[in-house]
Amino acid sequence: MEASAGAAVLTAVHDLVPALRERAQETEDRRALSAETVKALAETGFFRLLQPARFGGYEAHPLTFLRGVRELAAACGSTGWVASVIGVHNWQLALFPAPAQQDVWGDDPGTRMSSSYAPTGTIRAVDGGYRVNGRWSFSSGCDHADWALLGGIIPPGDDGSPADFRTFLLPATDYVIEDVWHTVGLRGTGSNDIVVTDAFVPAYRSLSFNDTARCACPGQEVNTAPLYRIPYASIFSYAITTPIIGMATGAYDAHVDYLRERVRAAYAGVRAAEDPYSQVRVAIAAADLDAAWLALEADLSELMELATAGEKLPMRLRLRTRRDQVRGTELAIGAVDRLFENSGGRALATGTPIQRFWRDAHAGRVHAINDPERALSLFGRGEFGLPITDAMV
Repeated sequence: MEASAGAAVLTAVHDLVPALRERAQETEDRRALSAETVKALAETGFFRLLQPARFGGYEAHPLTFLRGVRELAAACGSTGWVASVIGVHNWQLALFPAPAQQDVWGDDPGTRMSSSYAPTGTIRAVDGGYRVNGRWSFSSGCDHADWALLGGIIPPGDDGSPADFRTFLLPATDYVIEDVWHTVGLRGTGSNDIVVTDAFVPAYRSLSFNDTARCACPGQEVNTAPLYRIPYASIFSYAITTPIIGMATGAYDAHVDYLRERVRAAYAGVRAAEDPYSQVRVAIAAADLDAAWLALEADLSELMELATAGEKLPMRLRLRTRRDQVRGTELAIGAVDRLFENSGGRALATGTPIQRFWRDAHAGRVHAINDPERALSLFGRGEFGLPITDAMV
């Protein structure tokens, strides 16, 4: 992709930000993004950034995509979250067998997918594919998608074959959406339940996590850009952490603007901006956000450089990426907490951006990919020379 195309998308995203910030409370109140917001995002070209060129996509550097995510989430946490997870699905579909990509994008390259990866349903292997049943939760943006990516485990076979954790691709005609999303944070994501009853999924519409861990997926036969040789765990995990960094960035901007004008009556009318303790808290929050983002940039830049050169991606780099991802989430949460604590009682008022960013960031933190101990333990195992068997690296 020409750099100018990515720059044009980011410029269009930037131009959209004031409107998204203006309707952030409306998005929260409706518990879902509006059709107007999703249409506007699509018109910027944002969803095409990680899509294969064969279907009109830009095959952009993942940092281009994540810079857009961060700016969107700094305006509206729910919008940034949905944009990120919906947008990254175009990258994942590029790893599926070519017929699956054709099923989704053949008639309309703008078709979108939602997801729910926790293997909460039941999968049964049958001739030519699988029978899928069950309920999957937390499918962000599902009301604006025509397909769903659902995680499932195929039990061990009678022939001794091991269990296999796979992603299954289903059209909206194969499931129903149940409106259950009533939460304290990320209320505007519409992360409702997907319910499937005895749907048949052809074998070509599934993808093994073992293949994604090996960076050897069927879709690479037709999508040869370096972008599609990056580990799933590196791309998807940062698609979850980046919105949280964006929410903390939005809280930071709102906090600084607020304190410029705030007068602390309890401290003899001293302007908050002149309070040295407030200055220190702002400095620490800014440093933590910079550290989170700079590590993200360094990791993905190195991964892309190696993939572009056709070189093997070292396990230590992959482990470092997961380490920095969970630490990035922790740093962002620490920053937003510090800013919230420094904002005073008026920040508690319904409708203020700081409390909304605080709630949204903490809601994003509980996503399974942000489990710090698991990722940090993997890095430690690698440093001690112990075997790594987890597919999420």
